[in-house]
Parts: sequence; structure tokens; C-alpha cells
Amino acid sequence: MPEADDAFITIGITCYNAEGTITRAIKSAQKQDWPNYEIIIVDDASTDTSAKIVKDLIKNIKHAHLIVHPENKGPAGARNTILENAKGEFLAFFDDDDESTPDRLKAQYNKIIKYETAHKQNIVMCFASGTRRYNNGYEMDLEAVGSRGDASVPYGDAMADRLLFYGGSQDFFYGFGPPTCALMARVPTLKTVGGFDKSLRRVEDVDLAVRAALAGGHFIGCPEKLFLQHATQGGDKAPAKNLEAEQQLARRHIRYLTKKRRYHYALLWPKVRYHHFMHEYGAMGLAILHVMLYHPLKVPSQLLNTGLKRLQHEHKTKQKKA
Repeated sequence: MPEADDAFITIGITCYNAEGTITRAIKSAQKQDWPNYEIIIVDDASTDTSAKIVKDLIKNIKHAHLIVHPENKGPAGARNTILENAKGEFLAFFDDDDESTPDRLKAQYNKIIKYETAHKQNIVMCFASGTRRYNNGYEMDLEAVGSRGDASVPYGDAMADRLLFYGGSQDFFYGFGPPTCALMARVPTLKTVGGFDKSLRRVEDVDLAVRAALAGGHFIGCPEKLFLQHATQGGDKAPAKNLEAEQQLARRHIRYLTKKRRYHYALLWPKVRYHHFMHEYGAMGLAILHVMLYHPLKVPSQLLNTGLKRLQHEHKTKQKKA
């Protein structure tokens, strides 16, 4: 398939207190082998020297622009600022602590065009596969949603069900979900589904994907590894904030979840995860029993399908560096 090198793509990078990592993120954006692109960096009222580092780094890069928020708006607000200012037909999000390979834009653009042409779809969200590296050197493969051929591509209610209550058809491949750091889509597509919900301080990417799915969207992925994610921990990733955001997500989609008879599951299961991460195993057991009052068959199945994998993963992340 010929490449339309004249297509203009926006790379969007949100930045918050990332003085130690933002340089490598921007440099990986600069090294893209796509000829027509811009870089928009939004500093979300950082309290460190991030904004100054970005300003100095891009002062001689004509196609790079810095927007500084006077007050913190959160990831959703920062991404909406990128979306509002994007001049590209397509928008690819890079995280401030990730590195993308030089061929990432090309691979995702070609994937979208090929899929749109073959399937005549208007709402297509494309995700990159990658690698997550932990401080101890352990690396985890991040296989993108829908990256095992067109037959594996989830769409519509199946994707929404997977994201909200671990439902969905077993015929599809859901990979590691729909994180914004791996996303490319047409700018009109992102605007059509309403952009990001700025009231969500976490899981705003899941909410965007749910709304895209309910609008009939298709979720495709590139099988090749196109980014390296450096696993970091911060206050915005604390278990309590995740719990709050995940329950807020369930309430936001209460009408759909009630129709599916899964509202209580979507609302209560995050408490199980929260108590697990906090090592509150007695409270975790009570939370499991609470969910089982509403879904006695779903809970054991979920524990069997994901519990062992979660424990194995956590063990690997905590092993001492060799």
C-alpha cells in the first residue's frame, strides 16, 4: 500500500513534573521518520522545571509548540488542550516518560488507512504494541488490542463490556487495553466522541474508549513494538485515586451498565483491587463476598481468569534487580 506522506500528523505530549524524562520523550518524537508532523507539548502546571526544559529544548524546532496551563487540569484536560490545538488530520499521543520508535507514526497511520479502506469504518482507534520496563529490569510485553489480525478486532458493545466489567466476546483480542499513550486516531474521530472527560483524573482513556465503542468504534492494533514505557509511580497513580476514578466511571455509564445488569459489578469490583493493592486481605475478602451477592457466578470466573496472572506479574515486578 503506498504511503500518503502528505498526511499531516500531530504528536501530542502531556507533561507534568517530568523534568527527568520529558527530554527523551520529545527526542523520540523528533526522530519520527514521517515527514509531515507537528509536536504539541502541554505542560499541566508543573511545579518542577519541566516547562523550562521543554522551552529550551524546542526553541529551534519550528514544528514544536509548548502550551503551559496556568493551573493543573489533569491528564484529560491536558489532552483536550492538545486536541483543540491540533492542526493534523491524525493525532498520536506520546507519554512524557515513554520513548517511541522512529517508525511509530508510519506504522499506525498505515494500519488505520488499510483498515478503513477494507472495512469502510469511520470510527477507528489504533493502538501500538510496546514494552513496559520496571525499575528492577523486568520487561513486560504490551500486545495491542486487535493486533492479531482483523478477525481479532473488537468493536461496539463487546469492547465497552470488556472495559466496564470484563465482558465481551472471546472471539476478540483485547490486549493490554486502550491506553492513550499508545493511541493514534483521526482528529475528527476524537472530537466526534467528545474528547476526554476532564472530571476524571484517572481512567480517562478507558472512558474515551467506552464512548467510542458505544458509538460503534473499532479498535485495531499494530503487532510490532513501537514504544518503550518506563513504569513509574506517582501520587496520581495511588490506589485510592484509581478506586475513586473507576467507581466514577461506573456511575458515568450507569444507564448502559444497568441495561447489561452489570452496574454493581462495575461499581464494586474496583474495591477488590484496591484492597489487594493495599494488602488489606480481610477487607478484600469481604469486598469479594459483597460483589458475589450480585454476581455469584461472575466473580469466581474472574478470579480464576486473572488472579494467578496478576500475582505472577506482581512477583516479577518486585524481584531484585539482577
